[in-house]
Amino acid sequence: MKKKNLFILAIIVGTLVLSSCSSNKALIACQDENKTLTANYQSTREQLAAAESRVKSLEEQLRQSKKDYAALQNSLDKSLTNASQNNISIEKLVDQINESNQYIRHLVEVKSKSDSLNMVLQNNLTRSLSKEELKEVDVQVLKGVVYISLADNMLYKSGSYEINDRAAETLSKIAKIIMDYSDYDVLVEGNTDNVPITRENIRNNWDLSCLRASSVVQYLQTHYGVDPKRLTAGGRGEYNPLTTNNTEVGKQRNRRTQIIITPKLDQFMELIDKAPENNN
Repeated sequence: MKKKNLFILAIIVGTLVLSSCSSNKALIACQDENKTLTANYQSTREQLAAAESRVKSLEEQLRQSKKDYAALQNSLDKSLTNASQNNISIEKLVDQINESNQYIRHLVEVKSKSDSLNMVLQNNLTRSLSKEELKEVDVQVLKGVVYISLADNMLYKSGSYEINDRAAETLSKIAKIIMDYSDYDVLVEGNTDNVPITRENIRNNWDLSCLRASSVVQYLQTHYGVDPKRLTAGGRGEYNPLTTNNTEVGKQRNRRTQIIITPKLDQFMELIDKAPENNN
């Protein structure tokens, strides 16, 4: 009888042990799944923020186009009014309108050429970056200017303005694009979040943003031979945020360095040339 009771007790204990092991495995599996879901959620939030930024950019372009159209319409209305008041002949008015339309087409063609060049530049740079780099580098063309935005943790040592080893490969690809497009000027602009800096010899975020921009400029010059006459370094501190600083994700997005590539103004004006002469 005792042996039978011991046998039953052993079975019960074994069942409990197996059940406990099974529960532990299920718990570990749930924890792993939770980590994966959390990472996916974070990545999705960042992608959504980037998409919202692009939508905002497109909306701004649309508003500007509407303003340009309204200004053109207003100019045409004034021409018609002046013609009526000054008894200008219909034939002469038509000639003036044709000249204006010709100049407008010329401006559109120039802008189209500029935008096309910048789109090629953007595509060349995007193709040269790896998938991992593209997670921390955002490339956009806005109003004929190329904006390359880089996260601070991929460029600098933590809490510092010194370039880290990890940034070398990415900056080398950007430097090649800059060298290929020798007629473009380059502005490097540092941006921070709103957390005060507490380091010796750095007074505030203005200093930090300027020092970081200067580090990138000097790195492009000394390591890759970019002509320093084409480079400008500037800092905007915490006063040009992309989004709110109330969250860690927002602060991370605001801590960035932008490399802004734009055609030289004098060359752009040469493309535009002068307006058709108005023979009155």
